[in-house]
Amino acid sequence: MKAVILVGGQATRLRPLTTNTPKAMAPILNTPFLEHVFRHLHRHRVSDIILAQHHLAGPIEDYLGDGSRFGVRVTYVIEDSPRGTAGAIKNVEKYLDETFLVLNGDIFTDLDITAMVDLHRQRGAVATIALTPVEDPTAYGLIETDVRGRVMRFLEKPDWSQVTTNMINAGTYVLAPEVLARILPEQKVSIERETFPLLVDSDEPVYAYPSSGYWMDMGTPEKYLQLHRDLLGGRSTWHSLASPEEVRTGERCTIHPTAQIKGPAVIGDDCSIGPGVKLVGPVVVGGGCTIGEGSVVEDSVLWWQVSLGERVVVKNSAVANDCRLDSDSLVEGSVLGNNVTVAAGSRLETGSRCEPGATV
Repeated sequence: MKAVILVGGQATRLRPLTTNTPKAMAPILNTPFLEHVFRHLHRHRVSDIILAQHHLAGPIEDYLGDGSRFGVRVTYVIEDSPRGTAGAIKNVEKYLDETFLVLNGDIFTDLDITAMVDLHRQRGAVATIALTPVEDPTAYGLIETDVRGRVMRFLEKPDWSQVTTNMINAGTYVLAPEVLARILPEQKVSIERETFPLLVDSDEPVYAYPSSGYWMDMGTPEKYLQLHRDLLGGRSTWHSLASPEEVRTGERCTIHPTAQIKGPAVIGDDCSIGPGVKLVGPVVVGGGCTIGEGSVVEDSVLWWQVSLGERVVVKNSAVANDCRLDSDSLVEGSVLGNNVTVAAGSRLETGSRCEPGATV
């Protein structure tokens, strides 16, 4: 089976982490997001992947290549202008001649793709939409179904008086190729707001596949950090450490005997952790990071080649590649893009956002 992954968005909600890094390449437990998705698809015997791209396409192809090291084949298609979710699918139509999958490029999930495809075929559906439960459905679009799971109605961001279900669109679809004929070419079209309602209004068989498996839209810095907490806390069935207190250390790391590391923690290759350092999980430290004497990192994610001076404190924050935090600085509840410098003694507190290259 083929899968189309929509990775053409500009990821504005996740900035400054994605100002010059594609969202699809944002590291999750020190592995680019798309690599996790590829391995998940491979487990479900999906062999061909089409990446529908537009923004910052180059770094994705540079890393993934032809996909062979992940057990898949990758085709890259770049839009000349943004076309929305349905428009992006229409743009890769020439590669799709049988039932296929579509995945939003910012959803991390345990979804049982094999079972979803089986349901699609059993029901004779033209489209099957994965659903997931949420606590506050008013922030999303709801999907109402009959007792057999056939989709009856879409309700976009309802108020509480309109809520009849907590099941929302989970961003994964199984589509028959004839759906492509219902999408206008070279237009900006939303599959969620236009194509699916059109199919339902035309009495086409559109079904839902509800799933209680792990699901996270990692589209904001807050959700990006929460995803790491969830994975390190064992909430996912196949993306987790062996135990809640595990410390996973990469190769060629230097860790001073007086450093204290309380898991869960993942430390990449070639890291240097100095005397008296405290890492308090959940923590992820990317490859090539240096953490100076007496520094503290707690409930945070550091990307690659981050340098912390002495007595630096980082809490509840995400720090992107090549940042430098000088001695006695504090970063708490903040998000730093690539190549940010935090001067000695500076304080960045809750809500701070630093664009790439900034000095604060």
